Amino acid sequence: MALETWLTRTLGIEVPIFGAPMGGRAGGALVGEVSKAGGLGLLGAARYATPEWVAKETAVARSIGGDAFGIGLMTWALDDDALLDAALAENPRVVSLSFGDPAPYVERVHATGALVMSQVNTVDDLRVVEAAGVDFVIAQGAEAGGHTGRIGTLPLLQEILDATALPVLAAGGIATGRGLAAVLAAGAEGAMIGTALLASPETIGPEYARDKLIAAGSADTVYTSVFDQARSQPWPARWGGRALSNEFTSRWHGAHAPDTELAAAYDPANPDLGVVYAGEAAGLVTSERPAGVVVRQIAADAERLLHRFAE
Repeated sequence: MALETWLTRTLGIEVPIFGAPMGGRAGGALVGEVSKAGGLGLLGAARYATPEWVAKETAVARSIGGDAFGIGLMTWALDDDALLDAALAENPRVVSLSFGDPAPYVERVHATGALVMSQVNTVDDLRVVEAAGVDFVIAQGAEAGGHTGRIGTLPLLQEILDATALPVLAAGGIATGRGLAAVLAAGAEGAMIGTALLASPETIGPEYARDKLIAAGSADTVYTSVFDQARSQPWPARWGGRALSNEFTSRWHGAHAPDTELAAAYDPANPDLGVVYAGEAAGLVTSERPAGVVVRQIAADAERLLHRFAE
């Protein structure tokens, strides 16, 4: 029993797994390894990314995984056309336009032949991106690492599946074959994984992040905006970020301190005072494993579990 879904057929990939476009963590090496393993890696073009960075990292991704890759953009942060133009110049198969209304950009993406997806955190979000003409959506639950909404993955996925005819993927808390099998059985066309890949050697970002994640349990995260405030990241107020708890969150989460005070206390080089965005699947990540191994293991375990019920 192969894990064939609308997603694998449409994109010509082997397994219905996306690598999340994690800003500051998902560079070309991670994207390429996810795609080489049969999924589709997405480059995390965060607000501070440059066109030059996009070109360099997509070249790395292609050298590893070929032309099967996507690029993730934060819609609210597309202040000018430079980053979107740079992304489209690389001919990705998928462009993720999330966290805001993608309507101004969908036609331009479609003109290149790429598909448009959006992560949604509520049914209201779904209606916005449906009207904009996206090709498929990802129901991203509150368990997800990084910026996300407040509804759990399973309740949200059920709502979204019942509310749309668009293909739907799931994200948030999916880090093993059990999670992938569960969302496929529910009707999703695939899953997007992030936290499961964060201890992989191909990630970029601070070296301490891998060790912190491996040591963390699934209860060791906090949903907070203090890291955005400390780093002057103007995220819309409705999206907080799920990160590993540390001394910084213990001191400042809920303290309502001025941004200047938070900025003075924040230290990205210090594991106790910097940010490691990660989801509630943290307890399932117990060792450093290559991204390709993670993707193939999740797919194989999901196939085995679903085959058991198919019989």
